[in-house]
Amino acid sequence: MLNGRVYGADHDAPNPDPLPHRTYAELVGRPLDGVLLDIHGWLTEDVYDGVALPTELGQVPGGRSLYDPRPGESRTPGPGVSCCLYYSCDAP
Repeated sequence: MLNGRVYGADHDAPNPDPLPHRTYAELVGRPLDGVLLDIHGWLTEDVYDGVALPTELGQVPGGRSLYDPRPGESRTPGPGVSCCLYYSCDAP
């Protein structure tokens, strides 16, 4: 149901879909599996640090879901989906 949606985009927005000129990381694994995170303009090291995303869909109500890159996995430059971030755990 969430596949291809952009994290943080308002579902009622006129165009909540990914934009062709932006760069995204695909989130892999629960609870945000298939959601795209807009990383346009992020430094490579920021992506490699991983993210803690607030969500009501995780195991901790009002908590964050943590997603990290896999060591050695490359990031493709340019617009579109450039990398994947993988679910690691939920945190308060």
